[in-house]
Amino acid sequence: MDVKAQAAVGLVTAALLGVGALAGCSVGVPDPAAPKFSPTATALATPTITPGHDAAAVAAKDMPFSAGASLAGGVPVGISDGLKSAPGWALVKDKVAGGSQYLKSDGCLVAAKVRANQSSLVLADDKESTAGLFTYLDPTILPAYLKTGTLRWGGEPDKPGPVVEVLVLEEPGQAGSKSTAVMARVFGAAASSVYVSVSCPDAATLAAAKAEVAARLIVVPPSN
Repeated sequence: MDVKAQAAVGLVTAALLGVGALAGCSVGVPDPAAPKFSPTATALATPTITPGHDAAAVAAKDMPFSAGASLAGGVPVGISDGLKSAPGWALVKDKVAGGSQYLKSDGCLVAAKVRANQSSLVLADDKESTAGLFTYLDPTILPAYLKTGTLRWGGEPDKPGPVVEVLVLEEPGQAGSKSTAVMARVFGAAASSVYVSVSCPDAATLAAAKAEVAARLIVVPPSN
């Protein structure tokens, strides 16, 4: 990953954590000519029942990007707080400004946020919309920097269950800088998004933290 890509990871992680840029990452100067975006409302949309929609059947299957249209229109997803019960983890912020943060004894910090009313981010499909979310957070992020990963899609922690595809922006970390990863998914039909950032002292602790996030921070399918 080149220098611009590394800086992009740090800036996006900092944005999700609500703090300044991480050590070792440069701070981008916004382009005055770039389009301005209004802050997205954080309140959850009022759930509605879609006639003929089988939410349980959708929740029981994997949710790849291609299956995004199977969700009920306008009913947002959620995210669990299961990471707080994992060994070595503690919940340090609980639904503050729409997000929660978890701190591990080895120094890893995880921030998880869900947003509703995300129709302005919806593009041709969920994968393109998710790539657009990263660009919205930092215009220097290119699609080539993003990889496909998964989080849990419903079910219970530590038990087999379906998964949901996400895009991942990752920086292994250089000497003296943190290793970081950001995982995100825009659900166009549901008009909501989920994104999770992980910041750790090094690549080894990041790999372990990502595995625990994937197992315990469950994306909650819409129930209606």
